[in-house]
Amino acid sequence: MKAEPLIAERATGEWQDLDARHYLHPFTDFKSLAAEGTRVITRADGVYLYDTEGNKILDGMAGLWCVNVGYGRKELADAAFRQMQELPYYNSFFKSAHPPAIELARRLAALTPPQFNHVFFSGSGSEANDTIVRMSRRYWDVRGEGERKVIIARHNAYHGSTVAGASLGGMAAMHGQGGLPIPDIVHIEQPYWFENGIDLSPDEYGLMAARRLAEKIEEIGPQRIAAFIAEPIQGAGGVIIPPDTYRPEIQRICRHYGILLIADEVVCGFGRTGRWFGCEHFGFEPDFMTLAKAITSGYQPLGAVMVADRVAEVLIEQGGEFHHGYTYSGHPVACAVALTNLRILEDEDLVDRVRKEIGPYMQKRWAGLADHPLVGEARGVGLIGALELVAHKPSRTFFRDRGRAGTICRDHCFSNGLVMRAVRDTMIIAPPLVISREQVDELVEKAWKCLDLTARDLGAGGA
Repeated sequence: MKAEPLIAERATGEWQDLDARHYLHPFTDFKSLAAEGTRVITRADGVYLYDTEGNKILDGMAGLWCVNVGYGRKELADAAFRQMQELPYYNSFFKSAHPPAIELARRLAALTPPQFNHVFFSGSGSEANDTIVRMSRRYWDVRGEGERKVIIARHNAYHGSTVAGASLGGMAAMHGQGGLPIPDIVHIEQPYWFENGIDLSPDEYGLMAARRLAEKIEEIGPQRIAAFIAEPIQGAGGVIIPPDTYRPEIQRICRHYGILLIADEVVCGFGRTGRWFGCEHFGFEPDFMTLAKAITSGYQPLGAVMVADRVAEVLIEQGGEFHHGYTYSGHPVACAVALTNLRILEDEDLVDRVRKEIGPYMQKRWAGLADHPLVGEARGVGLIGALELVAHKPSRTFFRDRGRAGTICRDHCFSNGLVMRAVRDTMIIAPPLVISREQVDELVEKAWKCLDLTARDLGAGGA
């Protein structure tokens, strides 16, 4: 008897109806989505998505910052299949391990900056940041400085949506729900020159923004500070790229006060900037790194915490159980896919390609969008970029109703075969690292068209 397919063929309307009745989506107004109906994606290949209506869509966001090697990589599917046949699952509790997790730990230690030789696996970047909260506080406790519990983060940062991850993140909308942030997490100004720099040069503003960290440390008391966490580039916050003076000053302040420095590399890691990791691009040395997303190019859920030797050695030498972990820490299938994904990135020289060829080409084309009347700034690094939509270019004046222009532009992008995300009125992209020059041209041309359509809809009274 022939087995029925697991997923039946349905018309778009049927899928939308089932979705509205059963599926609660992340970061969604459930009522509004149910009324509008979802876009149902059925397959993907390279840098393109296809929906139930047969539309071909250029994925300018690499899924959710993660599909670095592109869609349809049979090597990754084969790696998962082989591992599922051999050992589909076993945990890392009870003094147990398995080859995929051990080998991936070895590979990550070799790939990451030299201070990192130890890895703690999780199922996501959110879980990895939860782990860092626990581990950084455990580190200071073991050292006899248990009062060091406060972690400083930045406004408008994104570090996940678990309770600890959302607390570390500095997004007001998230903090407005669920009693967040949890105690001993505080926030300082983000290094957002376009909005906050006023009459300062980027370099002047970078120093000023970095020194907000020292001010907060002194306000709370250095003896209470455990760590400072930051994304090399704030992704979900709107691709906020710090001025060149910012990172060296942050590094100096952390070293001066002896606090731990955490780099959340979930967006920048594995080639996005043209270096393997954002901390290498910006030239600073963290004590923890948060990894996820492109570690498997999104083909399997996996997160990891890279722990610097000066932290790991204290935890190992002092002994005592670290009461923390996950059922899926170091999941064998996810680790096998990650190992194959890293091999693809290396064998195809994708990181060097971003730095030397496709990244510079995309940034040149992207910069041309600054000529559009709606665009106040076009910024980017490697294969990540942002456009600031403004009501008045010379004065860098934002629209009164922040977010309306961005939503209009995003919707036009979807309707014209392009995924470009809106963060308020900042349009952002982060395409797969395998994108070609011709596809970059297509992305930019579609973006310009959608800016034109947005300007038309905003009209004379759009400010």
